[in-house]
Amino acid sequence: MTAGIDEPDRRGRTGLHLTGRDLTRNPDIVVRDVEVLANDWYVLRATTFDQRHSDGTWRTERRETYDRGDGATILLYDVERRTVLLTRQFRFPVYVNGHPDGMLLETAAGLLDEDDPVAAIRREAVEETGVEVGEVQHVFDVFMSPGSVTERLHFFAAPYRRDDLRGSHHGVAHEGEDIQTVELDADDARARIGTDLVDAKTVMLLQWAFLDGPFA
Repeated sequence: MTAGIDEPDRRGRTGLHLTGRDLTRNPDIVVRDVEVLANDWYVLRATTFDQRHSDGTWRTERRETYDRGDGATILLYDVERRTVLLTRQFRFPVYVNGHPDGMLLETAAGLLDEDDPVAAIRREAVEETGVEVGEVQHVFDVFMSPGSVTERLHFFAAPYRRDDLRGSHHGVAHEGEDIQTVELDADDARARIGTDLVDAKTVMLLQWAFLDGPFA
């Protein structure tokens, strides 16, 4: 008996080795085998599939995919004061890959878990910034790292006001979160892109805000 395969793992999941085996939407791809490499919390799989290339030949490929579920992110903005509300928190993956201190400026974000995208981003906005947002605007949905990560990220935007701010530190303690809210002038935030603002989802939402959004 293997946890996550034929008996529940610690998240109650079984059948993790079946993902992708039933896919038939692309006749040039035939999934042959799915191996679960790790499922401590999220799931790392190695999938073997046959691919028909443009010259008609079939080749066998093997790809690793990391499945952490889909997520959502939101840009909180104040048009009158021309500000945005971001978060700052420690991210070990960027710290180990050259970021000076691992403290990343980001838009509020989180996994959907069992919620729909709108419900999830309302939850995350409160947890990470303390702001209870009203109506949210759906911006777009994007695959953030399609070469290896299955996650689809849902992008949103919503206004906030100074009176909505509740303290400067947030996060869910039992999940290890220690999140600081950072309010920036919108033009200052845009100027920081590529220097001390290097989170992809945040860059994308800021660029949208200046091209088509509240600061256009």
